[in-house]
Amino acid sequence: MTLIQHEATVLDGIKLHTIQTDKYKTNTVVLQMKAPLKKDTVTKRALLPYVLQSGTENLPSTKQVRRKLEELYGASLYVDLAKKGDFHVISIRMDISNEKFLSEQSKILSDGLQLLSEILLNPKTEQGSFDSAIVQKEKRTLKQRIQSIYDDKMRYSNMRLTKEMFPDEPFGLHIYGELDMVDSITGKELYEYYQKAIQEDSIDLYLVGDLEKHNVSEIVKKTFSLGRRGTEEGAVTEKAALDVTENEVIESQDIKQGKLHMGYRTGISYKDEQYYALQVFNGIFGGFSHSKLFRNVREKESLAYYAASRYESHKGLLIVMSGIETKNYDKTVSIIKEQLEAMRSGDFSEEEMGQTKTMINNQLLETIDDAKGMVELLYHEEIAGYSRPMEDWLDGIEKVTKEKVVDVAKQITLDTVYFLKGEEA
Repeated sequence: MTLIQHEATVLDGIKLHTIQTDKYKTNTVVLQMKAPLKKDTVTKRALLPYVLQSGTENLPSTKQVRRKLEELYGASLYVDLAKKGDFHVISIRMDISNEKFLSEQSKILSDGLQLLSEILLNPKTEQGSFDSAIVQKEKRTLKQRIQSIYDDKMRYSNMRLTKEMFPDEPFGLHIYGELDMVDSITGKELYEYYQKAIQEDSIDLYLVGDLEKHNVSEIVKKTFSLGRRGTEEGAVTEKAALDVTENEVIESQDIKQGKLHMGYRTGISYKDEQYYALQVFNGIFGGFSHSKLFRNVREKESLAYYAASRYESHKGLLIVMSGIETKNYDKTVSIIKEQLEAMRSGDFSEEEMGQTKTMINNQLLETIDDAKGMVELLYHEEIAGYSRPMEDWLDGIEKVTKEKVVDVAKQITLDTVYFLKGEEA
């Protein structure tokens, strides 16, 4: 049985993905725009989706856009930004009621796609520039968004770790751009960048829901006619190299709880053969509540308020995150390093392997039980240029052996230890 009924079609300047399912009472539409991360465009690109959702030529204010969504039986609209490998991704998502659950006949899916198209292709402009009032409002909001990173010390520490690991590479850039670049962006400059993005971004449109009665391809062809475009199809994420020297960075701020983030390079990305073994490694090492980091750093030694690891699958990074008191810094770093050595020596049981595999597979099944999660999972294939059907995931995780996990552990290399500590009295 195929777990995800996914079909992809290349239309006029856009790649359409349809996922047929009668599981939901709504239809979900997600438009993904992908472009390489670049220092000179990252801040403009961070501003762009919020300007686009704030007004169109026919609906020239946020209030009118929201009113139109209400007319579509309370449809919802969200914009978002993400960094996936060396790419900066803009997402525009709509959740639209399924017509078969409405008491009156309606072409709500078609109307919803028309609204999404208008937001993308017919934004509110004035003499070759985005509307100045909208741009100024969204610039203020973007600055608040960037400032919020500095206020959230976990997010701040993660940003600082990434910049230390990749000081001169696109991956070191943050999705919201640079605070000191925001004020200089003009409506005209942003509109020129928008036109370039429409011409050059790789654009994927995902539709998830009960679509059998709709001629989705025809609706999309009529609604999103982008013409001939010069997308950067050859662009790929360069996997982080393993040849690095361990680096230590310590900063101090007026905080009570120190943030310890450690960045490792794995040499393994989404399309590599060892990908499944690395997933199992991460689960045993720090991904779950039964992991070595949780049990030994947090529970046994009581050194941390939290201790966990996560894996970035396109750049091939493993990030350890822990909240500790400053006095426990050296001991915590030492014990975290010991857990990796334990993994390298095979100091974990078959029971831990089995528990981890079960939890990974449960996570995957929970992910595809949600429309947004399903799109997120499928979009990894577009970022990597490599297909991993869900059935292969489940089978691949099951076939991981202890030896394969140990092999993965042996090649993981520590890049940077970043510690944000409280200021000394």
